[in-house]
Amino acid sequence: MGAGTVMLAFLERQFQLSANGTSVRTEVLAGSTTFLTLAYILFVQPALLSSLGLDFGAVFVATCLASAFATLLMAGLANYPIAVAPAMGHNFYFAFTVVGAMAVPWEVALGGVAIAGAVFVATAGFGLRELLITAIPRSLKYAIATGIGLLIAMIGFQWAGIIVASPGTLVALGDLRMPPVLVSLVGLVVMAGLWVRGVQGAILIGILAATGVAWLGGLIEPQGVASLPPSILPTLGQLDVLGALRPEMACVIFVFFFLALFDSVGTLVAVGEQAGLMRDGKLPRARGALLADAIGTVAGAGLGTSTVTAYVESATGVAAGGRTGLTAVVIAGLFLLSLFFSPLVSMIGGGYDAGDGVTLYPVVAPALILVGTMMVRGVRQIDWDDPTEALPAFLTIMVMPLTISITDGIAFGFVAWVVLKLARGRASDVHWLLYVFAALFLFRYAVLA
Repeated sequence: MGAGTVMLAFLERQFQLSANGTSVRTEVLAGSTTFLTLAYILFVQPALLSSLGLDFGAVFVATCLASAFATLLMAGLANYPIAVAPAMGHNFYFAFTVVGAMAVPWEVALGGVAIAGAVFVATAGFGLRELLITAIPRSLKYAIATGIGLLIAMIGFQWAGIIVASPGTLVALGDLRMPPVLVSLVGLVVMAGLWVRGVQGAILIGILAATGVAWLGGLIEPQGVASLPPSILPTLGQLDVLGALRPEMACVIFVFFFLALFDSVGTLVAVGEQAGLMRDGKLPRARGALLADAIGTVAGAGLGTSTVTAYVESATGVAAGGRTGLTAVVIAGLFLLSLFFSPLVSMIGGGYDAGDGVTLYPVVAPALILVGTMMVRGVRQIDWDDPTEALPAFLTIMVMPLTISITDGIAFGFVAWVVLKLARGRASDVHWLLYVFAALFLFRYAVLA
């Protein structure tokens, strides 16, 4: 028996390929497809966190390693064709709310991420996750996702230079004739055009197109393509867990946990439904999948990156035939291979000095705008005809981008929900846990803010 035959037999036994109606070839294709659709995070994550003072190269390595590790866990613990990587929305909460607006040192913020992940693991058998899913109203779940989408898109417009600060009106339209703005617009047009045509990897292709235009326009300089991975030492083990245990960090940790929970559950259900993995309305091995997210988050914080979670882009791999953890193994392998392309990533994700202390990221900015577009689709699921549903949802959606704070958006939505339901005489619609959250948020603004 040859080595190839032995390997095929091992893969069949490990991932139950035949039972799931798939093959090695199909799983490799599916994994490659999924990776192409989410590879933009390799450019966005280092660009975002390096704007806070973290080392670009170290964040890149941390992103690759954390994603590979968590995705391998997904393969081993759940046998699902689902990728795990630093979550869009979570990274913006980390950067712009916790480190930016709240002035929390990034080391302490990473400690908060690790604690939230540990709580996720520790509460696996106590029903806390299920309790939270039940307690949060459906309309607020969609409103939170929409608000995060608008926040991400707003940052994208700022990074592109399409929207600029204005003393009189807070923001205004930038100079669309500026070279970096034109680069972003080209990237956005390419991404959108490919997206509407259903082309897989539209975001990545758009980033590469914008890179070409930026290079031709002299906005970026080639730094090579491949090299040995940069050092991870600037971020490795730099998390401050003790600092994150301060009372004022409790709200931050809750939001980290809350976002991870709903992102993970929502993605697993959506992708599981598409892949035909659901059984009687439930997802088998869901606990293993959630543990992969949680353990990956703790490991990622130790490496130097924000919360990792299951990626909805995994649906593209499922559409290509992926049904088992072998798809996830392929994705993890491609994350590891990416470690050797740091010069290319640094060139694409690097900032452009626009003067007056403004740094633009014209190549990756269009990706944020398109991701934001994808995240607001759930707004149609909100009952806008019921004012007790509409106003809390609207406040959640609007407060997030206007304050650059996911926490404040959630707080306004929770408090408004409780107040309006009570005013309407519909106290039975309010889960007891929402009373607790609303009281805690009011206490925070009245006493701690």
